[in-house]
Amino acid sequence: METDVSFKNIGLRGITVADTKISYIDGVRGILIYRGFRIEDLAEISSFEETAYLLLNGGLPDKEGLAAFRDALTVAGRLPDEIPESFKLWPRRSDPMDIIQASVPILAMIDPELAAESREANLRKAIRVIARLPEIITTWHRMRNGLQPLPHDPKLGHAGNFLWKLTGKKPEEEMARAFEVSLILQADHAFSASTFACREVVSTRAHLYAGVTAGVGALSGILHGGSNALVIRVMFDMIDQGMTTKDIGAWVKGKLDRREKIMGMGHAVYKTTDPRAEILKGLCENVAIKTDREEWFNFLRAIETECIRQFEKRGKRKIKANVDFYSGLLCAMLGIPLDIMTPVFAMAIAVGWCSHIIEEKFGDAQGKPVLYRPESKYVGHYCGQFGCTYLPIEQR
Repeated sequence: METDVSFKNIGLRGITVADTKISYIDGVRGILIYRGFRIEDLAEISSFEETAYLLLNGGLPDKEGLAAFRDALTVAGRLPDEIPESFKLWPRRSDPMDIIQASVPILAMIDPELAAESREANLRKAIRVIARLPEIITTWHRMRNGLQPLPHDPKLGHAGNFLWKLTGKKPEEEMARAFEVSLILQADHAFSASTFACREVVSTRAHLYAGVTAGVGALSGILHGGSNALVIRVMFDMIDQGMTTKDIGAWVKGKLDRREKIMGMGHAVYKTTDPRAEILKGLCENVAIKTDREEWFNFLRAIETECIRQFEKRGKRKIKANVDFYSGLLCAMLGIPLDIMTPVFAMAIAVGWCSHIIEEKFGDAQGKPVLYRPESKYVGHYCGQFGCTYLPIEQR
């Protein structure tokens, strides 16, 4: 007797849904590439602006091209008055990710090129999004604390200006560079949950801002961008409770015995060390020394070490730290509040979102754009091909 077997992939793990020319991940070897360039090289040599240009345009700029791109970001960075005016009406307790998600449609409504769908128009809109997301974050943070937004400093780059406008302190060059590298590391990651959300939305021929709004919503979840702050929140709670590195072994064992997730550990794609986490760990170690936060770094590193040991003891050798494990620590040491950590991820990956949106709109990797429309299998109530008998409400 023959038996029909039906296979479904919950979560689309391992399923290739489209081609892309933007980034490549080898999860077995721990490799991440942007437009052909290894992430290690970009983190060591490139700037955020140059990496953004690379992702958006497909190649590295020359000196004049990079200068023009930086100028375009500076000009586009000024927030339209409608945004801060709206902020005055919104509850100060609002989550900053909700603020971003509410602000992006406002940017769409006032963009004179909203309906323009040429590649050039979409690139200009992408520049506006990349330049304005940091402004939304810093302006909201200042206003919710009763402070005035701060002006752009032409001596600082994209990363340095964010730190200045958020904290009110001009960052040291080394601190600004560490933050810039973290933005480069988070600028794209192939078809992550948020990037796929962007692409799925614009496959309907929705405008770029609609796609970005979808990306923000997806990133806000704790299984995606929201985990970076949770890692640090848990660490702070442990320290506040008087725990030391000697207590971490029992803590990790208890979490695993109860089958509870340890945020920042494991990845849907990487089956080995996340290359971004390794780079961030090195950055965090240096910044910890400079900021006198070695206790934090040593505590988090001890959690990572113990997690790996206990996972391996349980036969789970492929679970390592991911990018969120150390990105939140870097933010904390730079004076970035917990609820701004996921927005920082958003301002970085917005580059990738916009790059993928444009690739999706113009079918750059697949020949032509196609609407995403997967199938599903109905497993609900069934009364046969003629349907269930509908009874009037009086007879139910």
